[in-house]
Amino acid sequence: MSILQAVRGTRDLLPPETELWNHIDTTARRVFERYSFGEIRTPILEDTQLFARGVGEETDIVSKEMYTFTPDAESAQSLTLRPENTAGVVRAYIEHQLGETGQLQKLYYIGAQFRRERPQKGRYRQFYQIGAEVIGPPSAGSESPLRDAEVLEMLATLLGELGITGWKLLLNSVGSATDRPRYVQALRTALEPVVGRMCQDCQRRAVTNPLRVLDCKHPEDQPIIATLPRIWDSLDEGSKEHFAAVCTALDACGVPYEHDHRLVRGLDYYTRTTFEFVSDDLGAQNALLGGGRYDGLSEAIGGPKAPGIGFAMGEDRLVLTLLAQARHKPQLAAAYIAPLGDRMNPAALLLARELRADGLRVELGDGSFRLKKSFEVGNKVANAIVILGEDEAASGILTVKHFASGEQTKVPRGQLGQKLSALLGPTPTATSN
Repeated sequence: MSILQAVRGTRDLLPPETELWNHIDTTARRVFERYSFGEIRTPILEDTQLFARGVGEETDIVSKEMYTFTPDAESAQSLTLRPENTAGVVRAYIEHQLGETGQLQKLYYIGAQFRRERPQKGRYRQFYQIGAEVIGPPSAGSESPLRDAEVLEMLATLLGELGITGWKLLLNSVGSATDRPRYVQALRTALEPVVGRMCQDCQRRAVTNPLRVLDCKHPEDQPIIATLPRIWDSLDEGSKEHFAAVCTALDACGVPYEHDHRLVRGLDYYTRTTFEFVSDDLGAQNALLGGGRYDGLSEAIGGPKAPGIGFAMGEDRLVLTLLAQARHKPQLAAAYIAPLGDRMNPAALLLARELRADGLRVELGDGSFRLKKSFEVGNKVANAIVILGEDEAASGILTVKHFASGEQTKVPRGQLGQKLSALLGPTPTATSN
């Protein structure tokens, strides 16, 4: 009988790697809450039309990558495992009439998404995203370039608190709903005589979604792409002023950025500001996260006018970057308690309970282990070992050895938690860009 394994494109996340994932989640929640974001949890299943109308039927996501099915033969409804979360958040905004409050809605999410694409490093068919959206009626200031700048400044803060260094913020504008069609037509015209010399993907995209041609990574296509029109030349003055205001606000708070004229992002709902944070530690596929403004998405799926801006970051990309930059190591227990003999096991469990109640992470050994084995095991999982024999239990004076320094001391039981906390040392502070 063959051994059952995880489905291709999915995988199990195991300790100690899950500690790093939890570190990212916890840090993101902490930062988002400081910026007054609240968590939203949308269903994994959505009506397929949500993505067809919102993301765009000609995008790669909708045309090639979605997991879509009908629940049964009698059902006329088509369902899709969510390939992205922005459309679902906007659907929830409309369904629950959040715009009726008259206030900006600042929402974040953490969860699994699904796309049927070729698995590769940092890219899976079931993957996890952290994202946030700022959406609301125009009267709440949802169209303001200050909202864009605040989101970008928050992301710079988040990457800094995660300890990710060396990132670059790439910034562009894809203009308003009237600018974009004008540029797409100029792009189609410029591509017509040259697209036959480009890769198969570009030849297909030139027909279905010309903006995606600018995302092409094939080296042989780059000289052609360099000659194509820039979207900046198709923007009206309002769009240019909006972009300039975003840049001015970023300059004021010291967030560095580069204007990348080729950054358009291929989803149909994007308008005006688009952005990516990239890292050289990720290789050719260097995007850490990306996002942009989507001023017409609510109307596209049947809702009121509700301009918004948001982003999504793949947690796999963040994990790879943190590992590449050696910014995270598996967390060790404060102490490994080594009972000397089976009779000391109950006392060891009580001691572990006391230390855990003090907030310490504790690993519990077993009295059946010889002392040498306890030291060997403890050295792998903890910062220090606490030896608990009958003499220690009777006197209340415990033997503590710190593995890194080799220091061995006698510690009164009442001071044990304080001593172990001191041995852990100060928590290192994360560095920013």
